[in-house]
Amino acid sequence: MSDEDAKFEDGGESPLRLKALDGDDLNVLAALVQDAVFPASEMRWDRKGRRFAILLNRFRWEDVDRAASRKRDFERVQSVLMIEDVITVKSQGVDPRDADMVYSLLSVAFEAGADGTGRIELTLAGDGAVAIDVEALEVVLRDVTRPYIAPSKHVPTHDV
Repeated sequence: MSDEDAKFEDGGESPLRLKALDGDDLNVLAALVQDAVFPASEMRWDRKGRRFAILLNRFRWEDVDRAASRKRDFERVQSVLMIEDVITVKSQGVDPRDADMVYSLLSVAFEAGADGTGRIELTLAGDGAVAIDVEALEVVLRDVTRPYIAPSKHVPTHDV
């Protein structure tokens, strides 16, 4: 394997560009962003635009079987996770001013409220969490760079 970054063209794939408008859709996005890592400085809440976004370094779960069968390194890709129609954002165990702190996204869940409203909860490793109240569920995941070799070269694992 060369030291070059992997390319979408190598796998004949296109960058992911997905939208979740209901709980089932969100479960798909949640699986794809599990174990994504990001520095605190890459979280943004645009109050006026009612949008919350994170620039993630997403593990490419959709490529694990192909990488293993071809005996090549596992990959990550930078992706934007964008949540629309945001009313409020609250966090616990997260300091957005600590730009050097790197968080690992464990899960994304949605708790429906009245009339289409609800709360999206991002659970982070180390007991951190971000609760995002929304007027309606609309979450977009979009890959914005080419894949690159995962620095660990391993599939993420979790202690049970």
